[in-house]
Amino acid sequence: MNQRILVTGGAGFIGFHLCRRLLESGWRVVSLDNLNDYYEVSLKEARLKILSDWPGFSFHKIDLADRAAMEVMFQSEGLGQDDPIVNLAAQTGVRYARENPDSYVRSNLVGFHNLMELAARARCPHFIYASSSSVYGGNTRLPFAESDNVDHPISLYAATKKSNELTAHVYTYTYGLPTTGLRFFTVYGPWGRPDMALFIFARAIMEGKPVPLFNYGDMKRDFTYIDDIVNPLMKLIDHTPAPDLGWNGNAPRPGRSWLPYRIYNIGNHRPVELREFIRVLEKALGKKAILDLQPMQMGDIPATFADIDDLAADIGFQPVTTIYEGIPRFVEWFLDYYDLRK
Repeated sequence: MNQRILVTGGAGFIGFHLCRRLLESGWRVVSLDNLNDYYEVSLKEARLKILSDWPGFSFHKIDLADRAAMEVMFQSEGLGQDDPIVNLAAQTGVRYARENPDSYVRSNLVGFHNLMELAARARCPHFIYASSSSVYGGNTRLPFAESDNVDHPISLYAATKKSNELTAHVYTYTYGLPTTGLRFFTVYGPWGRPDMALFIFARAIMEGKPVPLFNYGDMKRDFTYIDDIVNPLMKLIDHTPAPDLGWNGNAPRPGRSWLPYRIYNIGNHRPVELREFIRVLEKALGKKAILDLQPMQMGDIPATFADIDDLAADIGFQPVTTIYEGIPRFVEWFLDYYDLRK
């Protein structure tokens, strides 16, 4: 195989793992990332160093919101109708939006629009993009399904991801651009993000600092191991969505369309109580946590649980990694990367 693909956010957690899997599978990967300092840039650079050892990998330090630089990159790489795009670049995080809301507008709205416009001009064969389980917002019926209404976000991050889904539908309608949106559910694993719960908890435990548990620890998350994200992503690249011939405008079903447009949940389908998550982490680290029980934070939701029936039906997706396997794998990497073995 010598097929080429554009992956944005290639220095990020999911982007790094996807790029590495693509390169191992024989793809040529064009990637970009703005290497912002939302979390430690050195971690992003370390991921890129690994990817750069592959001759089929090319990297551009570009911000999606920089339209001129994006256009130059598309032209210099000659990206066109044979090259799928996976957009994983975004300003992430729920709480950070209260400190820096402009970064979400710039990256997740302006940047997303720029990329979609260039993808449409290039006649991209399939545009896949990261949405988020946070779009379910104020919904309380579990598990969350793509057929649910998601019109009540409770964070700016969630609102921008909902906007991405709407924008994608418009570009599918206007330009015939096949699009697939992926609602990720709490992804974790080696090379993960330092702003995510597992990383925060592991650092606090190793440093003997209190571990913050919001909603007084009464939280459940559909923790999804990174391999259970990358495996379906690899299948979806060549799985261009087909129009849903049964779609009915009198009773429109969210997540589907009469156009080549789909939205899927990708989750572990096994919600885990936060306290059990901590217990497994304590065992893997060999140290007890000091728990700091705090009230619910603005923008958070008490539980996530993915209905994955659509993805299972379309590509045979079944997550296989439990926290009892995934957390120790993260800990092995974490202790080695930060040289914490003593």
